[in-house]
Amino acid sequence: MRPRIAEHLNSISFKVLLAFVLGMVLSVSLIALVLVTALVFKNSIFAELEVDQASQRLAEHLQFNTEGIPVRIGFNDDYRWLFESLAQEVAYRVLDQSGTVIFHSAAGPAFWSAADISQPPTTGSFEFKSDGILMDAATGSVKHGGQNWFVQIAVSRRFIYFAHEVFGLAFLGKGLFVLSLVLSVVFGACAHFTLRHTLKPLRQLSEAAALISPRSLQARLNNNNVPTEIAPMVNSFNQALERLEHGYRVQQEFLATAAHELKTPLALIRAQLELMPPTEQRNWLLHDVSYMSRQVQQLLLLAEASERQNYKFIPVKMPQLVAEAVAYLQRMADAAQVKLNLELHAPGIVLPADKGGLFTLLKNLLENAIQHAPEGSAVSVDVFSDNITVRDQGPGIEDAQLPKLFDRFWRGAHKRDTGAGLGLTICREIAQAHGWALSAHKMQPGLMFRLQLHTDNGVPVHNELLLT
Repeated sequence: MRPRIAEHLNSISFKVLLAFVLGMVLSVSLIALVLVTALVFKNSIFAELEVDQASQRLAEHLQFNTEGIPVRIGFNDDYRWLFESLAQEVAYRVLDQSGTVIFHSAAGPAFWSAADISQPPTTGSFEFKSDGILMDAATGSVKHGGQNWFVQIAVSRRFIYFAHEVFGLAFLGKGLFVLSLVLSVVFGACAHFTLRHTLKPLRQLSEAAALISPRSLQARLNNNNVPTEIAPMVNSFNQALERLEHGYRVQQEFLATAAHELKTPLALIRAQLELMPPTEQRNWLLHDVSYMSRQVQQLLLLAEASERQNYKFIPVKMPQLVAEAVAYLQRMADAAQVKLNLELHAPGIVLPADKGGLFTLLKNLLENAIQHAPEGSAVSVDVFSDNITVRDQGPGIEDAQLPKLFDRFWRGAHKRDTGAGLGLTICREIAQAHGWALSAHKMQPGLMFRLQLHTDNGVPVHNELLLT
């Protein structure tokens, strides 16, 4: 469980999503901080700022007659009612630079009786009480016709509190909740689609890299539409593949060349030995040369089976080819006193395959089964629509040795020959080149090899790349 959690924590998707969430949380927290600050300092700072700004706005909307005397304030109709209906809570008046009141709102002069009027008036905020109610007031100014004109506005502290708490803060609180909900949905949707679109090339790269094997080292990752931060890594990976392909090709070429070059000297040595008088030493030397020749031949076959370009795929009648392999090994089976039983459960199956490679695969499986089968027993070959099985009645092998069967140069006990241990490895290489799977299964008694042909509902399914 912990490794999976650590994997998720280290993913790009999680980190980018976390960045989105943190951004949303910080945005909402900042708004909430402003609201809390408004609640804490509502008794002075914000009230003074609001009234001071309002007085300056009113001063800027003063309207003058032809003589340059202010006659009214150009209120929007949405605000005119405020000074008429709430005459005890909010009021304004206009003064000249000597402090003389030019006109005032519906509250009248009595509203301002307790207010200090400096001579001349000065802009700024001040407080006073009207009928015992604390007022926040401010003076704004405007210059017109060479004279300074002043507009004073006063708002009761209780009205400001009421507007803040009942309407403003309540509205902001609900707005903050709605904003948080909207941000969560919008941020979540944006994060989901952004990550899905951004990481799609990475998923495609991962899938392409998973398909690369020793048989497809020539493949390269496509860096089109890859994020610029990932492109250098993709290029480095492709360069590494080039180096691996070069090393693999050099190794395969050396193996094939060495095997090919050894065939002629071994053939000459064998010819010279056969011309010598028959002695025990000569017989042992011939045995050793035969063993070396078999190893060289299998090494050459392995090198050829490992190269994709060596295969030519054509439609092959599977039952007919299996019958040919059984007939080819019949003499070896007779010499070992082993019977070969062929059962064709799907006589009409035709698959695209390399005929020579498939024949070598079947021949090696049959040779292996004959070598392990006891005298007087039988080797069963069954052809189905989706697989081919070869089973012997021999002693089999231990469960721990099953994974080693297809390893190069591994040889089990109870073999009648002195093979090189490459026959099953060659079989696996040929099966993989066809897109098939070769597996070994312990039976009672004996051992069974199954060549799975990968079919779907009886219809053979093959990699189209193998058929081009």
